[in-house]
Amino acid sequence: MILLFTDFGAEGPYLGQMEAVLRLAAPGVAVVNLLSNAPPGQPRPASYLLAALAGQFPKGSVFLCVVDPGVGGERLPVALEADGRWFVGPDNGLLNTVAAQAETAAWHVITWRSGHLSASFHGRDLFAPVAARIVLGDCGGLERWGGPDLQAWPADSASIVYFDHYGNAITGWRYREELAGKILQVAGLRIPQARTFGDQPAGALFWYRNSMDLVEIAVNLGRADTRLGLDLGQGFQFEEPA
Repeated sequence: MILLFTDFGAEGPYLGQMEAVLRLAAPGVAVVNLLSNAPPGQPRPASYLLAALAGQFPKGSVFLCVVDPGVGGERLPVALEADGRWFVGPDNGLLNTVAAQAETAAWHVITWRSGHLSASFHGRDLFAPVAARIVLGDCGGLERWGGPDLQAWPADSASIVYFDHYGNAITGWRYREELAGKILQVAGLRIPQARTFGDQPAGALFWYRNSMDLVEIAVNLGRADTRLGLDLGQGFQFEEPA
């Protein structure tokens, strides 16, 4: 299975062009558009969402990851093997959280090149063909690399990394049992925990453990982003209840 994780958006030709390359190079392999509206041009917050989503898929899955504002520049094209899954994309931080959270991680620089490599669409001309080769068991054109320095890269981020269609604010912090019952403080507000939306009255503000095991801030039948005036990258902290 090849899973697409991009900031391309649903409109335009880019997703279709990449998928066409994959289907021609790896016919019969399932291609899933996992996420097409990652934070545009912001690989760091996107990396925490990618790591949370990736853990839900079996070993052997290949993730084609393109949030690449530096395309055509000096950032390296890389492939990361982490806990039995492969991630293909730019070395700009997008894959760092996966590596930081993994038990085993091996980095590779992509040395393979196609006959035609545009300066502005490496997703189609480089990353997609390599993802197809890997899913078929061909790891040629990859050179082992020590990887980026992750010492200053936290495995969790106490910040908002994504707003979903409903205005819920997904954070880069993985849920742990010691958080149960704590108060989340953000935007000058103290927000209690709840188990799920159905437990709360309309308009109630709460945080909960979402389906990706990340901390998420929500309003039942409302939008947390506009009600609280939240921004991508905004930090938060946990406190003991009063």
